[in-house]
Amino acid sequence: MKIEPHNKPSNVSRRQFVAAAGASVLSATVFQPGISFGAESDATVNIGLIGCGGRGQWIAGLFNKHGGYRFVAAADYFKDKVDAVGDAMGIPAERRFTGLSGYKRLLEQKLDAVAIISPPYFHPEQAAAAVEAGKHVYLAKPAAVDVLGCMSIEASGRRATEKKLAFLVDFQTRTHRLLQDCAQRVHEGRAGEIISAEASYETGPVGEEVDAARRADPKSQELRLRAWVTDRLLSGDIITEQNIHSLDLACWLLDAAPLRAYGTGGKRRNFVGDCWDHFSVVYYFPKDIVLSFNSKQAGYGYEDIMCRIYGATGTVDAHYFGKVAFKSKDDYVSGDVGNLYTTGAEANIATFHDNVVQANYQNLTVAPSVRSNLTTILGRTAAYKNAEVTWEKMLQEQEHFVVDLKGLKA
Repeated sequence: MKIEPHNKPSNVSRRQFVAAAGASVLSATVFQPGISFGAESDATVNIGLIGCGGRGQWIAGLFNKHGGYRFVAAADYFKDKVDAVGDAMGIPAERRFTGLSGYKRLLEQKLDAVAIISPPYFHPEQAAAAVEAGKHVYLAKPAAVDVLGCMSIEASGRRATEKKLAFLVDFQTRTHRLLQDCAQRVHEGRAGEIISAEASYETGPVGEEVDAARRADPKSQELRLRAWVTDRLLSGDIITEQNIHSLDLACWLLDAAPLRAYGTGGKRRNFVGDCWDHFSVVYYFPKDIVLSFNSKQAGYGYEDIMCRIYGATGTVDAHYFGKVAFKSKDDYVSGDVGNLYTTGAEANIATFHDNVVQANYQNLTVAPSVRSNLTTILGRTAAYKNAEVTWEKMLQEQEHFVVDLKGLKA
């Protein structure tokens, strides 16, 4: 099964794309997320869930906790995953759909919106189909695994606005007021001229259990799908599927996309899956700003998701968990962002509800999410080639991942 972009990607120039992403992020930081303004804010949004794995089951609970949603359908390739959500949310058996095309049957149901929490490889096709079916879209990160997928998401976001639909990509860091304040200070020049930056995503092994289960039959397509987080084509590799959080933060704070990157990395852990477990990338941004990035998904003893921006007169020290601070000679802001993994998702779920019931179809999260997605792909491409790759070259090559799905039920 070859996934083609449902909407034709625009031939937007780098300058136009970066400007749009920057304007979207700037606009998004002005408003406090999760605040309802109208009497309709209590309206119930009928929603379907596409992708009922671990995060899908978890985030369904957060949607339910919000109180403004009712789950009316669910789809996943695996029946046990669909039934776990269906039982928890009271979804009738006739609205639980399985197989690769189960999401298509879900979209035929009477519902207002969908939450897409499937493996990233499937996001562009499913998001495009949802928009064409007239559904509001809540999309997990990363939006896509390749360049054409990113362009398809961009087109779907634009199409959603045209059709008066909400489309939100679930990045958590941009929802927090403290991080918004830090970004605004940098953008206003209160850190002075930016000298350099660094970002990292350091964690222990991810996917050990599913990868170990895959060893029983390494050629099994269903076991591969269950272990998608360790599969390069299905996940986009760790730099795109997981490390995107710190690179999204970097692009937001720098208010730019990189011009080029040089990278390296590799795989040392003994997994059946082919994802790398470490990356090191040097990104070159406009105005001669260099961002050094490093990640690992192996070992124990140290974990952190961070980004630091070093200016001539100030510094931002930002972390996904714990402390965040802006420091300069005449300005100091600091605090604890707590557990953004949960609170950020809750804020996005609230904002999505507000956007739907208040008919806010600006869809400001799409452009910055595509920008950071492409930034991870630039670093991944450079690392795979162990060479320097430019942003323009990456876009020209239009990388497209194709997964052989033979042996899986439609």
